Order: sequence, then structure tokens, then C-alpha cells
Amino acid sequence: MPSRPIPGSTGEVLTCLPSPYVPHGATGLLYLPRFIAKCRYVQRHGALPASYAKNYKRGLDRFLCQHLGVDPAAVEAIVQGSAEAELDARLLALFPADVRAAQWNRELVQKGMTAAGQEFLTEALTKMGCADRVGEIRSVPDLLDFDEGRIL
Repeated sequence: MPSRPIPGSTGEVLTCLPSPYVPHGATGLLYLPRFIAKCRYVQRHGALPASYAKNYKRGLDRFLCQHLGVDPAAVEAIVQGSAEAELDARLLALFPADVRAAQWNRELVQKGMTAAGQEFLTEALTKMGCADRVGEIRSVPDLLDFDEGRIL
């Protein structure tokens, strides 16, 4: 039977966040719904758990915003200052007219597939007690889904 992460090995796990593979309805951008959900979580709870806070507005959040040419704090401000009905319109006004969704989506699903990325994944999976899953968990988005229980 394939291993599962050692409980607590990555810190608190938020299963309320969407998969990084979920596209944003208005833009088609993968991962954007997850960043939005993290912004909303911070708005409701004051902060993310430490295991998520270390990469909030950094890591994949920042990579997405760099792709769009926007500051992560600007996205956070729009998310936290918008009702759900106006959120997409306000984000579209912030983002460039062409969000280059296909380019971003391709880059996202390949995050972690370089030699250095594979070392990172091997180290992370080993710390999780799941060295047997190396090669099966192929990317950083896969690692997130695995840690949050969407990949069994």
C-alpha cells in the first residue's frame, strides 16, 4: 500500500483550499482560485497556519503574480475588499488584458520538474515519510494535492 504523509509532518493541513489544478472561471488561470482562497482565509482568520504562511504571497502565489505583472499585495487587497459578485471584474481590471493562461498553466504544472525541483520533491516526500512516492508525485502542484489528501 502506498504511504501517506506522516500526520503533522508538514504542519497544519488546510483541506479547505482548492487544488492548484482548479482553473479560475474568468481567466482560465490555474492556481488563482487557491491564491484567492488563501486571501479569504487570512481575511476570516487573521492569518494562515504557519505551514502555509511561510509561502503566502511568496512561492507559487508570487510566481503567478510575476507572470501577471502585479503585486501579490494588490491581489490580496482586491480579494479582501470585494464582494464575491464584483471580485472577477476587479481582478480583470488589475490584470493585463492577455493573462497568457496557456503559458502560465504549462509553467505551473511543470513546477518541480527540473533536477533541482526533483531534489526538492524527494526531500519533501522523505520528510513526509513518503519516499516511496518519489517519481509518482512529479510536481509542486502534485505535492500540494498529495499533502492535502487529493492524491491518495
